[in-house]
Amino acid sequence: MIQRYAIGPRETAMMNTAELRENFLLENLFVAGDIQLIYTHYDRMVVGGVVPTGDAIPLPCPDNLKADFFLQRRELGILNIGQPGTVTVDGTTHELGRQDCLYVGKDAKEVVFASADPSKPARYYLLSTPAHATYPTARLTQAEATPVTLGTMEAANQRTIYKYIYNEGLPSCQLVMGLTQLHPGSVWNTMPAHTHDRRMEAYLYFDLPEGQRVLHLMGHPQETRHLWVAEGQAILSPPWSIHSGCGTAGYTFIWGMGGENQEYTDMDPAPIDQLR
Repeated sequence: MIQRYAIGPRETAMMNTAELRENFLLENLFVAGDIQLIYTHYDRMVVGGVVPTGDAIPLPCPDNLKADFFLQRRELGILNIGQPGTVTVDGTTHELGRQDCLYVGKDAKEVVFASADPSKPARYYLLSTPAHATYPTARLTQAEATPVTLGTMEAANQRTIYKYIYNEGLPSCQLVMGLTQLHPGSVWNTMPAHTHDRRMEAYLYFDLPEGQRVLHLMGHPQETRHLWVAEGQAILSPPWSIHSGCGTAGYTFIWGMGGENQEYTDMDPAPIDQLR
């Protein structure tokens, strides 16, 4: 399991492009027939990807967790961005279609990922945070999630937000998770920008056409930086950083947060005219 250490705004302001990508961009999350896990020191969140192309893939327990099993002190959010598959939790099988979500609570001992058709695999995106309470394992399909449409075509930011793991959806100890789909012709996300000093956030960009990219904006609001992000790549956003993006084509992104506050609306605005 790869580790990414916490970086402050002063150090970030002095980084070149390669250093920014090394510390904040997760480039190879989805590897055919394998599971990838990255342990971040931002609220101890683990980010991962699983692509079962043959045998089912169990969730391992890396040595650096110092645990008897992965979810001994953690909870897990799973969102499928690929073809249909199944996730089996302690012997109970849950079917996950495209953009369906499964929450797995603390103390689950065995989690196994599979594709319904290994030649057309599922692609599971994973977010895990420390947990000090146990909530039930539960599934929420995209059809069951309540969509909220925001933005305008004139501002090129019309989008539909699907909330999965949050106070009024699948309950959790601290994890919050959902996805946002941009409407045709819209390319901006999260602008006007914001920070939330009480929790970190991770963005996964997907559904990008081949050869297209998202220009992701990050950094302190008065000292911004950017990264070019490809299909299936994720960004780590520290609590002090803005997180916004503009695509060269349409895309979808998954947002996930961990920290001390689960309120979706807990944001510190960063007005456009004050960005630097």
